[in-house]
This record gives sequence, structure tokens and C-alpha cells, in this order.
Amino acid sequence: MSLNDTPSSERVHIGFFGRRNAGKSSIVNAVTGQELSVVSDVKGTTTDPVTKAMELLPLGPVVIIDTPGFDDEGALGELRVRRTKQILNRTDIAVLIVDGTVGLTGTERQLIGIFGEKAIPYITVYNKSDISEKRVCKDNEFEVSALTGENIYELKERIAALAKLPAQEKRIVGDLLSPCDMVVLVTPIDASAPKGRMILPQVQTLRDILDANAMAVFTKEHQLADTLEKLSAPPKMVITDSQAFAMVSRIVPEDVPLTSFSILMARYKGFLDTAVKGAAAIKKLKDGDTVLISEGCTHHRQCGDIGSVKLPALLKKTTGKDINIALSSGREFPEDLSPYSLVIHCGGCMLSEREMTYRRKSAEDQNVPFTNYGTALALMNGILRRSLSIFPHLAEETL
Repeated sequence: MSLNDTPSSERVHIGFFGRRNAGKSSIVNAVTGQELSVVSDVKGTTTDPVTKAMELLPLGPVVIIDTPGFDDEGALGELRVRRTKQILNRTDIAVLIVDGTVGLTGTERQLIGIFGEKAIPYITVYNKSDISEKRVCKDNEFEVSALTGENIYELKERIAALAKLPAQEKRIVGDLLSPCDMVVLVTPIDASAPKGRMILPQVQTLRDILDANAMAVFTKEHQLADTLEKLSAPPKMVITDSQAFAMVSRIVPEDVPLTSFSILMARYKGFLDTAVKGAAAIKKLKDGDTVLISEGCTHHRQCGDIGSVKLPALLKKTTGKDINIALSSGREFPEDLSPYSLVIHCGGCMLSEREMTYRRKSAEDQNVPFTNYGTALALMNGILRRSLSIFPHLAEETL
């Protein structure tokens, strides 16, 4: 990806929900100005969520999600409804589409209840205003016609108004740097590295460093010692891929702060405090316990994969216990976490902050410790306190 691209995880996710044949897909097409979804008079035409990253004025970079009807029936319908509920976990703004000729039913009221439970800002949109009786709308209600285009522009304005701007700009590491500081980034290039490109956390971290008017040097772990020797002064900090933590920690002088991309991403996504507390559960694991290792993206697992190979091996070596390992990837995060003694999640670079918050909160609500790759690897390599030295309040918790 290019430095100018906005990754999906950083875009506002707008989900369109409602019953079958209420006109969700027609309104999605009208709002986006594209034939994004197939439209038909047949109920249930949208069988799977349709997702599109795009620019939506006046809001900017967004992800539009058209969902199947929430009143779908049968075994396949139940599966579609479950997929819709998963979409809600990453939805920043919900647009509830109601057939204006019918009005609110139990299905819409159920969805409104879920919006409330998940604290999702929403607007109720009555479609088919061209053939339905005019109604008195409340503040979060609106009438449109996908057929004639009536009020579609105004609907986009209403959706944009629901977007919550952060109280302050989130930073990965830039707020810890001063202009002209030097940062060394250690990026192993092995069989699991993407061909011809950098992974997203590395790109985002580099951009944040440049935005802070600091400087960066990329190097592979086997070239780190030579890189540090050639610098005229020690770097402000070293940031490494978590897989190389053990080797890098032996090379970087103790007086140079060291952390990882994964730890910084946990901070950026708002769950580093939870990750530090959750990592302590590794030392309490017992024979027969099951650890869930979860990744936010899907990829072809290769020999030496960190989630399915390296982490399980290090867990068993560190604890000396006979531990069971369960894996999940992509959007398939279990609702029931009771079978697990610990969740170790990736940095979540491909997931929105809302979805990471949902996953973290699911674990907390079920009293299951929750940590991430970088924090767990730092603890198991005996360098957790050092890797948190740039966050003194957290480093103290590891004593």
C-alpha cells in the first residue's frame, strides 16, 4: 500500500441495516453514486455483506457496508443474521432503513436495541417517501426515496454529522519524538513477509515518525549491530518486529529505549493497558488450559508462522505446561470465550478501533485475560519492562 492510502481500519465504517426488501441496497447505491449492490424486488437479494472502501463527501474516507435482511429465515437466513451481527461490531455509524409504506416493526426495534447496547450512533431512514404518507420525523429520523433521489444528498449530510471526531489526534509514536530524533526500525524479511511491500504497522509507524519531523532508518535484524555502529549518535529508540525481540534486545544497548510495532499498535488501538495486565496470565497457565490465538486478518499460514507456530512453541517452553492452542482469524472471533484461559490477539492493524474494543470488552466481560502478540512475546523473552520503558506508568505494573 502507498503512504497516501487510507487503510480500511482507519476509515469510518457505515453499515446499512434493516428488513428484507426495505430498500437497503437501493439507498446504498444512491448514497454512493455507484451500483455497489444488486437490486431486485425479490426478498433476500443481498445474501452476504457487501463492503466497499471509498471516499464519501462530505465525510471523506469511509467503508460502506450493505447487510442482508435482518428478518431472514431458515438455516441459511440465521447464518446471514449472524454475519450481520458481526458487522455491527465494526460499525461506527448505523443507517437503519425502514420501508416507509410499512413503518417500524419488531425487527427494526430489535436493531435499535442493539445499536443502543453497542453505543453505535444511528439514523432511521424511511424509504419510499414517493409512495408513502408523509410522517412527522424525530431528530434521528429521515425520509428519502431511493427511486427519485429525494433527500439523498441531505441523508449524506446527516450521516457525516454522526461521525465523531476524536478529542485529540491519535499517534502511534510521533508524540514521543522531537524534530530530528532518529528512530531505528527493525523489520525482518522472512518467508512470512509480504512480497515486495511492508506490512501496515511498519508503514503507519514510518508515516507517524515523518509527521513528527523525526528521521527513520530501516534495517533487518542481522544488520542491526552494523546499523547502530554507523550512526553518529545513539538513536532515540529502536522499534522491532515482535518476532525478533530476543535477538534485538541483546544488540540494543540498555540505555536505548526498545519497543515493538505490536506494542505501539496496541497503544494506538486503545488496549495496551489491558494487554499488559493480560500478559501476566501467561505465568498462571496450567496443564490442560486452552489459549486462543487470534488474528484480525486472513493469510496463508506458512512454516514458522508467528500465530500458529512460534507463539504456541514459546508458550509451552515458557510455562512448561501442556497447553491447548485454538486459532481464529479474520472476522471469526468467538462470542463465547469461556473455554479459554487467555486470549492473545495480533496488533489489530487491519481492524477498526471499535472492533478491537468489542473483542477486548468481550474478554473482560467474560473474565478472560486479553493480551497481544508483542506484549506476550516481550514477557516471555523477559524484556516486558524494558519494552514499556517509554510508557513509565505501564512499566511499573510489571514489577
